[in-house]
Amino acid sequence: MRLGLVLSEVGQGLRRNASMVISVVLVTFVSLTFVGAAILLQMQIGQMKGYWYERAQVAVYMCNDIVVAANCNGGATPEQVAAVEAQLTSEVLAPLIDRFEFESQEQAYENFLAQFEGNAIADFVSPDMLNQTFWVNLKDPTQSDVLSEALAGYAGVEDVQDLRGYLDPILSALNAASYAAIGVAALMLTAAVLLIATTIRLSAFSRRRELSIMRLVGASNRFIQTPFVLEGVVAALIGSVLAGAAVVSLVHFFVQGYLSSSLPDTSFVSLDDALLVVPVLFGVGVVLAALSANVAIRRYLKV
Repeated sequence: MRLGLVLSEVGQGLRRNASMVISVVLVTFVSLTFVGAAILLQMQIGQMKGYWYERAQVAVYMCNDIVVAANCNGGATPEQVAAVEAQLTSEVLAPLIDRFEFESQEQAYENFLAQFEGNAIADFVSPDMLNQTFWVNLKDPTQSDVLSEALAGYAGVEDVQDLRGYLDPILSALNAASYAAIGVAALMLTAAVLLIATTIRLSAFSRRRELSIMRLVGASNRFIQTPFVLEGVVAALIGSVLAGAAVVSLVHFFVQGYLSSSLPDTSFVSLDDALLVVPVLFGVGVVLAALSANVAIRRYLKV
């Protein structure tokens, strides 16, 4: 098979159906960009979960003089605080705990003022309104239920909260967004496949005389089909390159440039992660284009 002849046929087909080729490029670009975004979002969810779950604490809130709860009869006494600390260092709970620290009402008040500095709400809060708190880091954050069951019924303990509960709705929302991106990407890829097949059939129809002559002179089906398959692959490859560039730009300018500076205390996907996604986009684009173009030209030649 002469490579020069095949390539000239490919170029001729791309020129004759330029508008359809541009459509294929754009649809492939958009669909693969959604695919890349969905993959990166799943990577981001995994990184955020690992980063924050390792740092998520269990808060053991002691009673204060304001809140009325089942285990509270006024503020927690020093004896009740000591009893909870003894439980945290006991043979039952100590193996589960990486470290813990105690925050007094005065320390809680100082932290509150630092957090809400300049906010009018700070004028209405006093130390006695805040809780004494044990902040506990577990070796395995999934075992927080053990700590909750052990301390929830203690006198002087107002509540035991696993702060991972605040992360779960955020991660669930990100998961829903990634599934939505996957759904849109699937629809767009379906549109790209159908558009590639239509483009190949139109290209074959516009060259029906050449195909008839090639058949008469004994050209094999493989020789006839190859230029059409390459047309679809070239159009899809251009769209894949644009999608890869979009994904890398998204990570570089938005994630690393904006989000990492706005939310420095978390872990974000890196350019290395984006570069790992680019070959996947190339592979998906080329394989789908080759398969759809091959099926389309085979069906046309059988007609």
